[in-house]
Formats: sequence, structure tokens, C-alpha cells
Amino acid sequence: MESPLTHRTDAIKLRNYGRILQDLVLYATTIDDEQQRQAATIYIARCMRQKNQIWNKDFESGVQRLKEDIHTLSEGKLSTDFPEFDEAMMHNGVVEPSPKKDPRAKQTKKQKR
Repeated sequence: MESPLTHRTDAIKLRNYGRILQDLVLYATTIDDEQQRQAATIYIARCMRQKNQIWNKDFESGVQRLKEDIHTLSEGKLSTDFPEFDEAMMHNGVVEPSPKKDPRAKQTKKQKR
């Protein structure tokens, strides 16, 4: 007989980011190479920014909020105090979606003569 599936019951610290991002932060805290750790921190911050843009379409949460959330999720183990982080956050790494056509608008085809 197969064993039943087990579900994780540990708490999600910041629910708006989800468990996967929390697991990414946990993994990044185990990286020994400083350059790889910084690259992982920048990647995590970009993912967080993208999630914020999905859930909070009206306003950008800001770099300071991302820094605080990374500090909270990593329990102070990840640092955002390096120049590459601020430089990467100055450039919006999220691709803007292309404008969608209004499906209610009537589309008329030109008639051939």
C-alpha cells in the first residue's frame, strides 16, 4: 500500500508572496558564495516586485518595502546593502504586458470589391 500524501503545515510568513518565494529565500540563505547570494537576492526581489504589481496594481510598493520584506523572510540573514541591488531595483525588470484589445469592440472586415 502506498503512503498518503503529506501536506506542509508550517506557516507562511508573508502570504502575499507565497510559500515558493519563502522557500527561495530559505535556499538563498544557504548559499556560501557572496556573488551568487547577491544574484539570488536580486532575483528574489524582482519576483517580489512582480507579485506586488500583480496584487497591488494601483501603486508600486517601493524598494524600501522590498528590503524590509527580504529582511523579514530571511530573518536578517540576507543583506540588500550592496550597490548592485539598488542599481537593479532602479531598472524595472518586469516586462509590461502588451495592451489587449477590447473584446466588446466590433470588428468590421473590409469588403473586397
